[in-house]
Formats: sequence, C-alpha cells, structure tokens
Amino acid sequence: MKHTRIAAFAALGLAAALSLTACNGDDSGADASSQGAATSNSSSSSSSSSSGGGSEAGQGPSGSGQDSKGGADATNGGGTSGGTKVTSCKTKDLAIDAQDAAPDEKTGRIDITMVNRGSTTCSATGFPGVDIKDADGTSSSTGRGQAQPRVTTLKPGDAAVFNLAYDIDDSGESMASPTHLLVTPPNETHTVTLKWPAGAGAIKGIAADVQVYPTHTTK
Repeated sequence: MKHTRIAAFAALGLAAALSLTACNGDDSGADASSQGAATSNSSSSSSSSSSGGGSEAGQGPSGSGQDSKGGADATNGGGTSGGTKVTSCKTKDLAIDAQDAAPDEKTGRIDITMVNRGSTTCSATGFPGVDIKDADGTSSSTGRGQAQPRVTTLKPGDAAVFNLAYDIDDSGESMASPTHLLVTPPNETHTVTLKWPAGAGAIKGIAADVQVYPTHTTK
C-alpha cells in the first residue's frame, strides 16, 4: 500500500513537470512569433518611409534656360488664337523701330516697337535678341531682365513692344559709344539694324549692363 502511494505521487509529479514544460514551450513559440511579426512590420515601415523620402527628394523646380541671348530660344513658344496654333512672327513681316523713352535723367530706357505688317496672325512671345554696335565697329550682346515672357499674339496691324533698360552715365566717361541696335525678334534668326535713338543717355558700364525685357502688346 505504501509503495502504491509513492508510485502514484511520482506519477503525478512527472505529469505536472511535463505539463509545465509544455506550457513554457508554447509561450516561447508565441513570443518568437510575436517578435518576428514586429520585426517584419518595422522593416515594412522603414522601407515605406525610405521610398516616400526618395520621391520627395526628386521633386523641385527645374532650371530654366535664361542664358541664351539670341532671338531663337527654346523657352519662347508660339501662341494660340481661337484654339489654332499661331506661328512665330517673321522678321520680314515686322516693321521695327526704336525710340528713347527715358523716364528721368538717371534711368535709360529704349522702347522697341514691332508692328505686324503680314497678312496673318503671328506670335511675338519671348525675349528678343539685341546686340549693341559701338562706334569702333564691335558689337556686344545685352543681358536679360528678370521678367517672365507674356503671351504676345499679333493680328495684322497689331504692335508689340519691348524695352531696353540701363543706368545713365552722367560722368562723361562712358565706356560705350553705341551707334546701332541689332534686333532679332523672338524665335527668329534674321536681324534688323536700327540706329541708336537720338537723345538716349550714355550707358553706364558696358553693353552687357543693358537689360532687354520680353515683348508685350501695346493694348
């Protein structure tokens, strides 16, 4: 009887030990599974954040071609009229002249007007090319003013104007002695030669210090 009780207690102890071991094994497996899921979620979140950062890094303003001084310019497009594409104005169809329009004794300004003498509507949108010819026979390009081109569409008889702006040298020692303006309309390669306007003030600095601004309509 005594041996039977001892054996029974031993059996119960063994069963309890086995049950405890099984419980510990299940908890360990659950913990490992939970840790694995957490690691997977963390990696997925990190990957998503990195992808979003790369996309944002790729955004930003693109550069604009403002260095070209010529009349033909990729940034100067044609226009539209009534939904129809309008081609650029041709130099041969434009009547062009220059006049002194200085607002005061310190600021020089020359207005250059282009009238569409052709039979069709055309676009004069953009920066013209302007070189200044000096008394010694050399010519130099002007710079560009900080302004955005405006859509400038000309029907037959319509006029567009653009300006040259500079500081006037009143010292009598100007390094420039301009005699002519060489003007190339936007998106054109043919140039017209105009006389430097009578009465226009002396240029302070050199031709590159004179700034040309984009065309706009006179209406």
